[in-house]
Amino acid sequence: MIHLTRLNDEEFVINCAQIERIESIPESNVILMNGKHYVVQESVDEIIDRVVEYNARILKEVQRVKL
Repeated sequence: MIHLTRLNDEEFVINCAQIERIESIPESNVILMNGKHYVVQESVDEIIDRVVEYNARILKEVQRVKL
């Protein structure tokens, strides 16, 4: 899950595993696999960075548990 911000400054959390694509319009439009979409303040690169960080945290936790 990653934190994003709508254009009205409302913060919310989204399941990044459900992201199908992100369009730049110039705001970022996050389209989910179910067809829902969210226009957010974060840039495409910021969203990608957050997804990568989230996945790295999960991988780190999995590796910790295996030890």
